[in-house]
Amino acid sequence: MLFPSWQSNAIPIKMLHMELLTVILFLFANLGFSFPAEPQPQGNRQWHMTSDAREIAGKSYDYIIVGGGTCGCPLAATLSEKFSVLLVERGGSPYGNPLVIDKRSYGFPLIQTDKYSSVAQSFVSEDGVSSARGRVLGGSSAINGGLYSRASEEFISEAGWDKELVKEAYEWVESKVVFPPVILSPWQSVAKFSLLEAGILPYNGFTLEHIKGTKVAGSVFDGSGNRHISADLLGAGNPKNFTVLLNATVKSIMFHHIGERNKTRAHGIRFMQSNGSLDKTYEAYIKEHKNSISRGDVILSAGALGSPQILLLSGIGPKEHLRKLNIPLVLNLKEVGQEMQDNPAISILLDAIPKKRLPDPPYVAGIADDFKIIVEAGIVPISTNATTRVRISGKIAFPSSKGMLELNDTDPRLNPLVKFNYLASEADMEECVKMTQLLYRIAKSKSIALFLGMSGLSNLTSIGDWRQFCRKNVRTFYHFHGGCSVGSVVNEQYKVHGIKGLRVLDGSTLSVSPGTNPMATLLMLGRYQGIKILREREASP
Repeated sequence: MLFPSWQSNAIPIKMLHMELLTVILFLFANLGFSFPAEPQPQGNRQWHMTSDAREIAGKSYDYIIVGGGTCGCPLAATLSEKFSVLLVERGGSPYGNPLVIDKRSYGFPLIQTDKYSSVAQSFVSEDGVSSARGRVLGGSSAINGGLYSRASEEFISEAGWDKELVKEAYEWVESKVVFPPVILSPWQSVAKFSLLEAGILPYNGFTLEHIKGTKVAGSVFDGSGNRHISADLLGAGNPKNFTVLLNATVKSIMFHHIGERNKTRAHGIRFMQSNGSLDKTYEAYIKEHKNSISRGDVILSAGALGSPQILLLSGIGPKEHLRKLNIPLVLNLKEVGQEMQDNPAISILLDAIPKKRLPDPPYVAGIADDFKIIVEAGIVPISTNATTRVRISGKIAFPSSKGMLELNDTDPRLNPLVKFNYLASEADMEECVKMTQLLYRIAKSKSIALFLGMSGLSNLTSIGDWRQFCRKNVRTFYHFHGGCSVGSVVNEQYKVHGIKGLRVLDGSTLSVSPGTNPMATLLMLGRYQGIKILREREASP
């Protein structure tokens, strides 16, 4: 049998379709999708924010956080409660930018990119798969689908995190930037019924938890269609204690030696204006204290590509690779850039002809095959002329294939080389076949036929056909991770092995992508680890 049999608790199909038709008619008749004409300003921006590198040059801070993204912003807000913080972001401000804030612009940042200044930076992996990463204050939380789902209890347990503190950190984030859907859009309602019809059961209603079946998740889009991002969490910090430097790209970390030559400490950063000359460099420092135990850190939160890239540019990584680029070796840490992973994904485009529908980010998620397959649905733009396509997408939650990241150039503004080795293992290929069969089953559901008309999907009959489809159509879910994994590059406190005063805290430290989407857990982790660092400082002499 080609399709997995997940319908042992099937809901009567007639009941689904009657409810579906009622919902669609009601929504089209009454909803109207009223969004504000202009994007509303977000966040309590009382902190000092500047794009003038000269303002920061030569100054000292208790903590320097490189990367104002999903994890970096809640970390900065938390540390600012008691210490001075410099948050350095290579991109600009998201506020007032309709590509970021307005729900109607969902997906457009991914197709409106340029080399140095767009809010998303596109790249193509060595596998030939196109992707993108955030380049704006708020990071990928400013350009993603906005779906918010906590990690599973098993993931939290395996990470060794304090469960009560994790819960508190999630709730802190959720009280500020997460919203339940007021009412599902017509397409999200259709997606919900099609997942249930395909046997992704039980139906769990609205929940933030990562549990099997079909659910309605939280979102960073509010009821008025405004996106709330990690940068909004800065409003919960002490505005007198932190500065945000925008449009500044870190070139390298600075080090000095303590006593014996084999002890090295990070004591600052070298950076440049993102649109400036490579030769014009500025510096900022970690504050010196008589008691070295109580000093702060440089913390990399530049993402799964950015953090390993900065370590390599700073001379931390495999010595053979660094020698090729004439980068002076600080520490021969061979694991930097290793164990890179992305969740292989397949998207099925359901409408044969693009139309001018409003973009529609995902709210509904299906967790199937013992948590191994995650399914979401959305309406995404395919060009700048506002034409969109309706799609159903799935990702393999726990791929076994791994790749690596290397420098392509010493210009920190350029993307590094990264290869994820999509579907390289037989286990991943088998899971992709199973996932694609499930997506076809969903795409051919009566719920979707009622909404869009009959499917024009090509027929795939043999296992060879399914495998070839996977090879040809594998794509990204934008959930790449690894490169600075806990255990190999950093310890459980996220401190880089062999270097004092240097930590990494972002998706590069993850060995698996948690839950439906990693955003919720990375937001939580910034708050969680910020509290842990504060407690660590309180306990030090």
